[in-house]
Amino acid sequence: MKNEKMRAVKLIAMIVIAVLAVIVFLQNTETVETRILLLTVRMSRALLLILTFVLGFVTGVLVAGNFRRRKNAKA
Repeated sequence: MKNEKMRAVKLIAMIVIAVLAVIVFLQNTETVETRILLLTVRMSRALLLILTFVLGFVTGVLVAGNFRRRKNAKA
């Protein structure tokens, strides 16, 4: 029962974060100039925010997976 409640809380938290992220993305539609290493790129601020959000999410998933593998290897 406790596990089901925790899943529900996590799902609600993910939905709230996703909705807030979409709101922020939609409110920032201006074009900005961004430097990525040696390149200068012009894109909408919303696209830049989405790319940054996805990059952070993927990094978090990879790091969490790495910690889980290390924990399981020690056990």
